[in-house]
Order: sequence, then C-alpha cells, then structure tokens
Amino acid sequence: MTEGPNAQQATYWNEGAGPTWVELQAPLDRQLAPLGQAAMAALAPKPGERILDIGCGAGNTTLELARAVAPDGRVTGADISHTLLEVARRRGADMAGVRFVEADVQVHSFEPGGFDAVFSRFGVMFFSDPTAAFVNIRRALKPGGRLAFVCWRTPAENPIMSLPMAAALTSLPPSVPSTPPAPGAPGPFAFADPDRVRGILADAGFADVALTPTDMNVGGGDLETVLAMSLKVGPLGALLREHPEHRDGAIAAVREALAAHDGPDGVKLGSATWVVTARA
Repeated sequence: MTEGPNAQQATYWNEGAGPTWVELQAPLDRQLAPLGQAAMAALAPKPGERILDIGCGAGNTTLELARAVAPDGRVTGADISHTLLEVARRRGADMAGVRFVEADVQVHSFEPGGFDAVFSRFGVMFFSDPTAAFVNIRRALKPGGRLAFVCWRTPAENPIMSLPMAAALTSLPPSVPSTPPAPGAPGPFAFADPDRVRGILADAGFADVALTPTDMNVGGGDLETVLAMSLKVGPLGALLREHPEHRDGAIAAVREALAAHDGPDGVKLGSATWVVTARA
C-alpha cells in the first residue's frame, strides 16, 4: 500500500523498517511485550468482544488479544505494512476469530460501531493527521467503546531508544546529521507530550481520557542480540540505513555502552511510556 495520506509511512514500513522488523521479530516482541501488556491490562479485553488492533505489525498483540476474547470474540489486526502482515497471517493461520487487514487506519472504512474496543502497541504515533485518524477510530467503536494504547514518552526518558544513538554518535563524524524530528512530527516520539495527546483525543470526540506513566527496564535478549537490534531499529537504525558506511564504526561504541547494562537476564534498559485510555 503506497497511496493515501500516510504513503510515506507505508513506504517506510514496507521497504525500510519492515524487512528489519521481520528479521528481528522474536527479540522485538520480547522487548516490547511487557509494555504492550501494560496497555492490554488497562483495556481489560473480555471473552466475546470485538477488538481492533492498530499497527499490529507481525501480529503478536493481535494473537494475544484473540486468546483473551476466545472462544467467541473476534480481533482484527490492521497495519500499513504488507511486509509485516505476511508474517502476522502465517502466525495466525490456525487461530479462530483472527483476521488481518492492510489499511491506512487514518482513512480506512471500518464498519461503523463494529468494535467494542481498540488497542495499539506503539502503532498510533505515525499518522500525518492524528486527529483525523482518531475520528476514524472513534467511528469504528460502538458508543461507549474503549480505547487503550501505549506510546513512548520523550527520548531523554528512554535509554532503550536513546542510549545506542548517543553511544554511536561518539564514533560518527560531525558531518553525519543527527537532528531529532520536530516535536509532534510523525514518528516514535510524536505522542510524548501528554497535553497534545489529550487535545488530539478530545478533538476526535473521545471522553474520559487518561494518561498513566509506566516505567520499566526491558530488553530483547543477550548482548549480541540487543546490539544487532540497536544497529537496525529505532533512531540509530534509521540513521545507519541512510549512512550504512558508518555502521562498522558504530558497533564498538554501542557494544561498550550496552555491555554496562548486561546481566543474568540479558541487556535491560529503561523505558518510559504513556498508557493512554479513553472512551468513545
């Protein structure tokens, strides 16, 4: 999918980050699982419910939701990346009540009032017009339907994202740009500002909006696994995709920084998120 208001994101998640996320699916799910579970606990899915999972990626959260609403519930996983959805469909092939749709959620025509609840694990920060996207999401919810998602707070609060970049920059020449995106620009940290999130959801017609800060140490595995992830995913991964000639130079610096956080359960770094809840 390359058309629509989020065409740039579609290209990125199909041709840029998508193949990398497929390659690193297992450690990424391991790293993000506890953060998604915090939002899932806030959503409190019930047997028999119909749930929409936004930005479902390779399907881990969709399948977890499907187990929660079984045996009669239904879960639809929506993502803009057909690359990731190919993995999701394979993983969910034998599970009842699960379907996946390739969709730009900002404009996709979901059944009005077709869902009891909407969930997302880091899938709602990439819309070109987030208010329009959440208006569309609200229309897909039944009156009183529940929304719960998890999103990143600021880079400074998230060593899991910022530490590899900071370490790599010590080895990169000054000519390599590392300018952070403008506040609120589509990307991982677009929803870091809680007032902005409240305003978007209120303007989209949601009520009872609440943001709960959630902090925990998370990791994807041993030192070499987390090193490989750090070099390919997140802000540093994006930078090195644009400047692959500097990848080798970054390895030693990032490995040294991560080794300081290695322990019996692998490398663990701090994460800081908002668990956001609201009602249609």
